[in-house]
Amino acid sequence: MDKLTLRNCRFCTEVAKQNGEDPIGTTETYDHWLIFELPLPWAKTIWMEPNPVPQHIHEALAVIWQEDIRLRPLAIAPDREYSQPHLMRVLYYHKPAGAFARLTKYEYLLPLDAVAPLIFALFKQPQQLATFAAYQQKTQHIRDLLVCTHGNVDAACARFGYPIYRQLRQQYASQNLRVWRCSHFGYHQFAPTLLDMPEGRCWGQLEPDVLELLIRRSSSVTGLRSYYQGWAGLTKFEQIAEREILMLEGWAWLDYLKQGKVLAVDEIHIEPEWAEIQIDFASSGGSIFGAYQARIEVSGQVTTAWWTSTYDDDEPLVQVKQYRVSRLVKVI
Repeated sequence: MDKLTLRNCRFCTEVAKQNGEDPIGTTETYDHWLIFELPLPWAKTIWMEPNPVPQHIHEALAVIWQEDIRLRPLAIAPDREYSQPHLMRVLYYHKPAGAFARLTKYEYLLPLDAVAPLIFALFKQPQQLATFAAYQQKTQHIRDLLVCTHGNVDAACARFGYPIYRQLRQQYASQNLRVWRCSHFGYHQFAPTLLDMPEGRCWGQLEPDVLELLIRRSSSVTGLRSYYQGWAGLTKFEQIAEREILMLEGWAWLDYLKQGKVLAVDEIHIEPEWAEIQIDFASSGGSIFGAYQARIEVSGQVTTAWWTSTYDDDEPLVQVKQYRVSRLVKVI
């Protein structure tokens, strides 16, 4: 492949957008997220190389992955306002048991040599967590927006992600909202992508004029329909159903405790063409509760690009199925 330049570059996100690829259902689901403050630049294979990730952190993560734990590590870039010299920030989020609205969050600010012991305490030695109490930060009230700018994974992430990060950082950061540059968390064909924590919602193909709605939630959520990738508390087909419910219920839906399940799914095709889904929900006090059932069906196919390339390189071009909600009913 020829060397990429701005003149010959075919950005994957432009292909996806021009061909109408729907981002819904593409938020990756994990039980745990472990986010480290690490200096730039980040290599493409950041979690396989000892720079800038210290070797002892690599070794600790390798041990945890051997336990078949569904863990997603991410890097965030140090920030002049947020960061402190000689200390590493570690954000840890995990999925609560049962129905939930937000991930459970813990934040630590600690010396570098204490990070690996913290990892072991979080995943293998919970009785040791008390020794890290002095490093724990009281930031449960803070909303963290992570914008992927990881250009070494795909040029689209830097080209389209950084301007969105900069606008958010300059115009919306506050005492209760932090904005970070972060490493790749999947699906760069939807760059610029954003992970909204602790809610665990992903948004893609963001444009400057929708940021006000995303942050302030000052008018109908339907204005964000085409940018929503999904909620990390649900699997692919559940995410597709949940978007339709969010559009009906509005912003109040975000605060309901939710849990999804697949009632039935196409087992004939390798990539299913239909699925039956149920999403149960309740208010935190239990006064409001119910369930939605949905049928998801294939609606067609589009051509997309899985990575940025030159115009004469057709290797990344693929056909992907698109889905729609053909039936949605409130059953309780």
